[in-house]
Amino acid sequence: MPFYEHVFIARQDLSNTQAEGLIEHFGSVLTDNGGSVVDSEYWGVKTMAYKINKNRKGHYAFMRSDAPAPAVQEMERLMRLHDDVMRVLTIRVDEHEEGPSAQMQKRDERDTRRERR
Repeated sequence: MPFYEHVFIARQDLSNTQAEGLIEHFGSVLTDNGGSVVDSEYWGVKTMAYKINKNRKGHYAFMRSDAPAPAVQEMERLMRLHDDVMRVLTIRVDEHEEGPSAQMQKRDERDTRRERR
């Protein structure tokens, strides 16, 4: 099965437990349709670069999944219909990286950048 990475932004007026509940809910949609959630992370409330639906901040969540395409399409469809979800991004990847995402790593643990010219 193909590997996917999903990031979604939920409304800022939700509580942390409600935002984490959305991760579990959409993960269960994937598992019900024959996929599996490999890893999920809650990134917290972050300020966005521009307003979306009159919101300046949002709850960011990240999921790694191993699922067939119809399961991912169904999850995206339900995310777009859900009132609390503002934006969805799904990317197909060749393989999942080990460890936490770059967003959750400390600045010292990240790979060094290339040299400036």
